[in-house]
Amino acid sequence: MPRAEPIRVVVTGAAGQIAYSLLFSIAKGDVFGKDQPIILILLDIPPMLPVLDGVVMELQDCALPLLREVIPTDKVEVGFKDIDAAILVGSMPRKEGMERKDLLKANVAIFKTQGQALDKYAKKTVKVLVVGNPANTNCLIASKSAPSIPKENFSCLTRLDHNRACSQVAMRCGVSSDKVKNVIIWGNHSSTQYPDVHHAKVNVSGSEVSAYDAVKNDAWLRGDFISTVQLRGAAVIKARKLSSAMSAAKAICDHMRDIWFGTKEGEFISMGVYAAGNSYGIPEDLIYSFPIQIKNKTWKVVDGLPINDFSRAKMDATAAELVEERDTAMDFLSQ
Repeated sequence: MPRAEPIRVVVTGAAGQIAYSLLFSIAKGDVFGKDQPIILILLDIPPMLPVLDGVVMELQDCALPLLREVIPTDKVEVGFKDIDAAILVGSMPRKEGMERKDLLKANVAIFKTQGQALDKYAKKTVKVLVVGNPANTNCLIASKSAPSIPKENFSCLTRLDHNRACSQVAMRCGVSSDKVKNVIIWGNHSSTQYPDVHHAKVNVSGSEVSAYDAVKNDAWLRGDFISTVQLRGAAVIKARKLSSAMSAAKAICDHMRDIWFGTKEGEFISMGVYAAGNSYGIPEDLIYSFPIQIKNKTWKVVDGLPINDFSRAKMDATAAELVEERDTAMDFLSQ
């Protein structure tokens, strides 16, 4: 059987921490398939090129049969040319004493440039995953700056939050994390996100029960569980003095693999997608995290789940934050 043609995958911020945990998994076939050859393009800013050279050497030294070529670059026209997938990890991190507004302004510039480059150089079928924070709004800016690429091709990462929520419930119930399904992260990848387990199921000793019945502690599920997931990134930074790179890389792999191969029958995952036409009353011109099912590389929002008043308030609060972020970002975009 002839080998497949290589696909071209760009990772931005490729000299950084998350990419260092991510590139090996992509190159060895964990994401796009064990028989899919890959050309990896590593994009970063000019001062990081010497570091990229070291990363290239390491990838070569892994002697991975699927990895056909590694291209380090600081030029968007090289980075985005004819690509099949873009994983946009690089963004301006929040520095001490920085207002969220300043952070948005810096990132609008980055994601406007990258969106325009995608529009100009990438395949129109490219799947774009935005990881760099503020991920939802960065994703929206990139999409708006790439009008010739379908809005459905853009998504942002809330899978790390989803995985965190699954893991918290699993630990609480004394089961492995694959026994928990259909948790939902609603809204923004920020501390206003709403991890919702009202529709989640836990497999306990071979039978599926609702998360509320499995956990048997409603106060925890409506209190500490939510805040633990919302603030987990900050807790990791406090402990490690660095951000969550390994778990972010794993979540990126999960997200992209699901786009490529689809979600399991009867299960949904969380990702930030364009909110147009949703049944949950979320403003349309946002990238908002919903429960998602994927088939043939096409996602759809799982519609019609019953929403109680507790959930409604939390879903609306995170939407309000996104509207504010969007409006601030759009002001910068028009300047």
